[in-house]
Amino acid sequence: MTNEAHGWRDWVGFGSMVLGMFMAILDIQIVSASIAEIQAGLAASADEVAWVQTSYLVAEIVMIPLSGWLSRALSTRILYVLSALGFTLCSALCACAETLPQMILWRALQGFIGGAMIPTVFASAFLMFPGKRRTQVQVLISLTATLAPTIGPTLGGWLTNTFSWHWVFLINVPVGLAAALSVWTFIHIDRPDFGLMRRFDALGLALMAAFLGSLEYVLEEGNRDDWFEDNSICFFSVLSAVAAVLFFRRMLTRPEPLVDLHPFANRNFAVGCLLSAVIGVGLYGGVYLLPLFLGQARGYDSLQIGEAMFATGVAMFVTGPIAGITARHVDLRKMLALGLFTCGVSCWWLAHLTSLSGIWEIMAPQALRGFSLMFLLMPANQIALGMLAPVALKNASGLYNVTRNLGGAIGIATLGTLATTRTAVHGLHLHEQVGWGRPAATTALTHMTQLLTVAKGTAAHLAALRRLALVVQREAITLAYNDVLLVLGLIFFLALPLTLLLVRPRAAPAPAH
Repeated sequence: MTNEAHGWRDWVGFGSMVLGMFMAILDIQIVSASIAEIQAGLAASADEVAWVQTSYLVAEIVMIPLSGWLSRALSTRILYVLSALGFTLCSALCACAETLPQMILWRALQGFIGGAMIPTVFASAFLMFPGKRRTQVQVLISLTATLAPTIGPTLGGWLTNTFSWHWVFLINVPVGLAAALSVWTFIHIDRPDFGLMRRFDALGLALMAAFLGSLEYVLEEGNRDDWFEDNSICFFSVLSAVAAVLFFRRMLTRPEPLVDLHPFANRNFAVGCLLSAVIGVGLYGGVYLLPLFLGQARGYDSLQIGEAMFATGVAMFVTGPIAGITARHVDLRKMLALGLFTCGVSCWWLAHLTSLSGIWEIMAPQALRGFSLMFLLMPANQIALGMLAPVALKNASGLYNVTRNLGGAIGIATLGTLATTRTAVHGLHLHEQVGWGRPAATTALTHMTQLLTVAKGTAAHLAALRRLALVVQREAITLAYNDVLLVLGLIFFLALPLTLLLVRPRAAPAPAH
């Protein structure tokens, strides 16, 4: 059978692969809204329970570039089924965990094993669907990759509030089993090369794990641990740098490397990976910033935050078909430039928050962000991977996806640190404005004291001071997030010249399977 024939079996099999990828990406964010309940259930401290998230991310980022080699050794079908089944089993074990060490172990294995599903889907889209069909599947992939992290906190909060935190993991079980069964039945893209297993580069894997795992740890924990003031951050930073040098040297000198870096010689792929990192900043940074603002400044719970993020998801669904039609008639470089520009505009528009901003005030810029992400990810995928030879796609897909994840990790770390710093700066300035020598501040304090006298009695003055301090903190947080959103928008505007470096994409030859 050639790639020209696309029956219902191809679409059902590939749709199942996308569904599994959706669950793998969803699990990056789904526990974030339920972390307090998980902490209570496992009797863990706030710092300890953060590893429920960190362990998944560290393990996943190691598997993603390794998936290209494993796909060649085992075949796409076998690798995906093993990944889906392992992800499902680890999800069930996470739900059964009774202690924090158990949870961290199963989460790490869940991220490592399930991480292979994401790049496998990207590569399969190009191997299975050339020509016009490719645009249709790219819309599906782009919608999945952007929607999953957006609705993750909402779905996690709803499951926890309705049932318990265990269902954040149990929801994966029927989906994972169905995806594995469908892919095993319907997907036949390539044949395994088991001989590769005898030439497995264990040292290369160890260096890659030390490089990427340590880097992800530093980015995840740095802001929480005051960066290089913490000994563990310093240690893992040095380990990551040394391992990176040794890893790249080994991959560039071995005749059959574990991760082939030669796709970076293709200009479109190299620039596309840079743009993928920028997309990661916007995709994960946006999902990170707005819920924090709504939780800290407005006191929203997870369901209210989900409602506020809803406009982005709706805009993605509406924009998906429009982006697909546009991609068939417009130069993809222009489409990508439009996406970068509108994403920057959406951040600038959103950077006018007040302490009273709610769902309706942020709905329009959030909808524009959803539109922008669809016009970003789909052309970026096509430009970066669409001109590569079929034999290079599996490995290149892993490299492309790891740059998006690293971009998201770097973006969240940078934006989080900036938010902390700017909150302190604005807090200092605002405290200067509410000193005893400021008539407006003393008048406001007197008014608060009078209002609280009936309820608080002699403690009214202290209660008013605390109320005023909370108002100052809330306004400082609001101003800080406006600053951070402006920086996020600037990143997209600065990335616009990268589109000038791209070559107009031409279709790669269609492989047979």
